[in-house]
Amino acid sequence: MAREKVEKNKNEDPFPIPMASDDSTCNMGEIKINHSVIANIATLSAMQTDGVLCVGKRGFASGIASFFSNKKSSGSGISVSEDEFGNYVIDICVTLKFGCELAKVAANVQQNVAKHITKMTNSGVGRINIVIEGVEVTEDSGKCGSSGEML
Repeated sequence: MAREKVEKNKNEDPFPIPMASDDSTCNMGEIKINHSVIANIATLSAMQTDGVLCVGKRGFASGIASFFSNKKSSGSGISVSEDEFGNYVIDICVTLKFGCELAKVAANVQQNVAKHITKMTNSGVGRINIVIEGVEVTEDSGKCGSSGEML
């Protein structure tokens, strides 16, 4: 019988690692995610959306401001804050492809960003505000994809 207990204990993990999706609590400490990490997730998620050319402000003034600023994200065109409930509030500036349905692409950006942030951080997203900074013609402007059909 002693041998059966040893074999049983070999199969069980003596130090189980709680996953973000587990309901079990871990009293090891607090985990905080820097807002610049949330901004990076938002940028990458937005760039994966059909119809988005770039994320962020592209003007001369914003470039100079980001050069002299101590914060990396100040000129990026993305700001992240939290509401009174601890949910993320995100403002994103984007430039879209000419010919795409702007409102549809912006809604798709909101959905993609919310999905990725919720999945990666297990935190809520309160609001995602999209500011369309511009529309530009590119070589493939006629190919917006199914998420941002041509007008």
